[in-house]
Amino acid sequence: MGPHSWLPLFMQLALLGPQWALHFYKVKVFVVPHSHMDVGWLHTVQESMQVYVPDVYNSVVEALTRGKRRRFIAVEQEYFRLWWDGFASAKRKQQVRQLLAEQRLEFVLGGQVMHDEAVTHFDDQILQLTEGHGFLYETFGIRPQFSWQVDPFGASATTPTLLALAGFNGHIISRIDYDLKDAMQHAQGLQFVWRGSRSLEARQEIFTHVLDQYSYCSDGFMWNGSPRFPDRPFDMDYSAVEMPVSQDSMNHYVLNLVDNVNKRAAWFRTQHVLWPWGCDRQFFNASQQFANMDRLMDHINKHTPELGISMQYATLAEYFQAVFAQDVSWQVRDHRDFLPYSSAPEQTWTGFYTSQSGLKRLARRASALLYAGESLFTRYMLSAARRFLDPAWALTQLQQLRWAVSEVQHHDGITGTHILAVRDMFVEHLTAGMAGVRKLMDSIAQDMPLTHSGPEPGGHVAMVYNPLAWTVTTVITLTVSFPEVSVTDESGRPVLAQVVPLCMQVTVKSPKNGSLLEVWMQRACLPLQHPPSV
Repeated sequence: MGPHSWLPLFMQLALLGPQWALHFYKVKVFVVPHSHMDVGWLHTVQESMQVYVPDVYNSVVEALTRGKRRRFIAVEQEYFRLWWDGFASAKRKQQVRQLLAEQRLEFVLGGQVMHDEAVTHFDDQILQLTEGHGFLYETFGIRPQFSWQVDPFGASATTPTLLALAGFNGHIISRIDYDLKDAMQHAQGLQFVWRGSRSLEARQEIFTHVLDQYSYCSDGFMWNGSPRFPDRPFDMDYSAVEMPVSQDSMNHYVLNLVDNVNKRAAWFRTQHVLWPWGCDRQFFNASQQFANMDRLMDHINKHTPELGISMQYATLAEYFQAVFAQDVSWQVRDHRDFLPYSSAPEQTWTGFYTSQSGLKRLARRASALLYAGESLFTRYMLSAARRFLDPAWALTQLQQLRWAVSEVQHHDGITGTHILAVRDMFVEHLTAGMAGVRKLMDSIAQDMPLTHSGPEPGGHVAMVYNPLAWTVTTVITLTVSFPEVSVTDESGRPVLAQVVPLCMQVTVKSPKNGSLLEVWMQRACLPLQHPPSV
């Protein structure tokens, strides 16, 4: 472009006002390519794997291999693991390892999903992070160093506490109260050191970055459109494909990008701007994306003296390294969280605290059963009495439920902010996993020697397992099909019990004696003693 062709652009830049002039010659833009791939929400995992997810990883790996300056961050491990185990060729796997070695592909957060922070339990948060981190360490020998919690509906102080204790060096969030974010932007307070725990204080502090009002999307810079699902949800619009970056469209893109960057630069205390490039289900055609951004980036860097900005592709590690190198004293935030989340006036996101209560209950029960199954299996394996159980089969049952419990912690999972088909997927995975662990626990019970001579003739044995480390007094219920019941404990002593009608939404008849009944009894369940050393 000749000097005269720049005059219209400079005139438009001048109209941007003092904000553009303030940052002239100063701003460095770190373009962080990513794809936001929800494990749920509008599509099931199976649908997403069929339509676009493999294309994202295949095309991104190919595009990064062809361009040494290109970068990409991968977030949730459920999709990556499915691609790695079922779709990636040996060549692609070798390319991934090479990109990781060159630090051009970066895993951030690294959990099985991007978990919700308002209605999840910290045990389940740790579980899903452990699932993802374990895969990354076993497969690549790496551990994530930075988080990417950009879509949960509010930010809890629990998450930065856990991440700091896990060795993370930086934490990124986005969805906080709109008024508070606006105030933080004007006060240049979007970056701070967060001490999420009152008791641990500085021992678990973590540098935190709140994405500005543009959040994790970069509208106007998507050149691959949207993936085409056969059954499009009624509320999902396909985004139009942007016009390619060319000599004719260059001024349009330069003007929009410079305006966007300088607005963002005014909200932070350093001249390093984190510019998330991507959005929901993006980069399924990564070569198209990078080819256009390469041209735009080359043009801007060629004219940095005139435009006042320079650009580079970056991972989060590269961005945070540049920020940490600045001589800045950061504000310290205490244990306060960012809940509830409000996106606009009279739009406070609290309905999901109780919506889909049936799924929330199922997720909790599955989590409790998983803990009981894991602890019982561990005790069984430490016992000299083990006989017939196949450990490989047992681990498969536990792994299936671990995956399902981790999956439902997604910010569009346990929250209930998904379509019915996705709800059915979560329920199916949880119930199948629970059935497998129940079968495992039954097998362990049958394989363990009884501590008494067994039931009376015609009787039945019921084993109650307390997975906790302390005595629990609780009401135990057993379903029976006969009205006359006598209960004895393991020593043959009578146990006070009551037979009541079984309350069910759907009446279930036993084949012999009519309606099913429940036996209620209150018992103090002692913790299982540690087995002797083998």
